[in-house]
Amino acid sequence: MMKRYRSDPLAAIHETMEALHDMGAIDKKTMRDFDDACLTPVESMSPDDIRALRERERLSQPVFARYLNVSRNLVSDWERGVKKPGGPALRLLTVIRKKGLEAIT
Repeated sequence: MMKRYRSDPLAAIHETMEALHDMGAIDKKTMRDFDDACLTPVESMSPDDIRALRERERLSQPVFARYLNVSRNLVSDWERGVKKPGGPALRLLTVIRKKGLEAIT
């Protein structure tokens, strides 16, 4: 997945720092700090947002779950607010929200 930067100058700085990290000139902690400063954060999604996203794509919970590689019960839990998506699932939901389901198929 392509990285999204807060701005073009931060993208250039981050890519330079990645090269320095690959050469061993900076450590992992410094690279994590640059990731935090330069990369666009992923915002959480409310249960209503997730349901609206699924309905916008005209998918049932089982089919939506299949696209995300999670269980139907997990999608149901997200939509009821029992659980919150995180990590890769939240990133996929964000991509679908911005670019549509075609972006991950």
